[in-house]
Amino acid sequence: MYRDSSVAVVVPAYNEEGFVGDVVRSIPTYVDRIYAVDDRSTDGTWEELRECAERVNAEGDGERVVPIRHERNRGVGGAIKTGYERALRDEIDVTAVIAGDGQMDPSKLTQFLDPIVDGEADYTKGNRLWREDTWREMSRWRLFGNRLLTVLTKIASGYWGMVDPQNGYAAISLRALEELPIDDLYEEYGFLNDLLVHLNVQGLKIADVPHEALYGDEQSGIKYSTFVPRLSKLLLRDFLWRLKMKYFVYDFHPTGLCYALGAAGTGAGAGAALKALVDRDSESRFTNLLLSGVVSLLGWLFLVVAVVLDIDRNADLMASGEYGERRAEADIPDAAYAQTGDATSGAPERASDVEDAADEIPEGTDESPGSER
Repeated sequence: MYRDSSVAVVVPAYNEEGFVGDVVRSIPTYVDRIYAVDDRSTDGTWEELRECAERVNAEGDGERVVPIRHERNRGVGGAIKTGYERALRDEIDVTAVIAGDGQMDPSKLTQFLDPIVDGEADYTKGNRLWREDTWREMSRWRLFGNRLLTVLTKIASGYWGMVDPQNGYAAISLRALEELPIDDLYEEYGFLNDLLVHLNVQGLKIADVPHEALYGDEQSGIKYSTFVPRLSKLLLRDFLWRLKMKYFVYDFHPTGLCYALGAAGTGAGAGAALKALVDRDSESRFTNLLLSGVVSLLGWLFLVVAVVLDIDRNADLMASGEYGERRAEADIPDAAYAQTGDATSGAPERASDVEDAADEIPEGTDESPGSER
């Protein structure tokens, strides 16, 4: 328990042999349940997870570590969805995600839990780009891809104050899991972006939590040269779906109409300009170019108005983020912060405490279907 709230951590893993066991063992003692999901790895990840679970559970008084293996590879989103479904079934108050590659510091977990426990947000996600010395550790190509996807995800999701959408360090409330259509969420690397869009449509509040990434010998499975174009298509689809649901189906708001008029005007202006280029009649060409300019200008004006309205409409869905910023800027260790009075119930004595407890794995441990990215 953490501050009278039950807590679970989903650990998605695919070919993380040599990392995932250490990640599971490093999760703080106040975490009640760990759903370690192997996405049908081809190395020794599953064996390492089972051995770790048996060791931890054998020394405790319950099934704290729950190893789950997909029958087929489903992608990182599929692995997280499996953990979310188990947490929903077990009625866990707050469920976090810590990847099995060792790049997320478990000692910072309470920074993600506090906004949810305090009722300030239903979803918290990490932000590695909060200051220059943290993003300088990224390669230029990776940083460019992340920034581009940040802009595209802001537009698609409606969370205009959000940064670093590809950051998988996150936590979500039980209320949010109950309202989300978990089965419908995208299962591959675009899962995080798709999740943000669905959270926005449900009117759920999120918070960015600044933190530093831990880069080691692990290799990222993301190829931005193919990932960015594929995800851009997903975001376009999600953007159109968000506008339809939020501004036409659930309620009518001029934001959706302005976006539609802006897109129509811009498209019509481009068509008129193209017609002018192929028209041999100079007088007709001048008329088409003038028409193109006027219609394009109107289209862009409608788009600007739509963006302004969209930002205003969604402003209250972003928490201030003062939790992570206040503690990160002060460089206060996680456990020390827990002892200052903001996180008092159930927090470990040291941020590095490792759970040495839980009982043997029951014979009927579930193995959810599916996974491989």
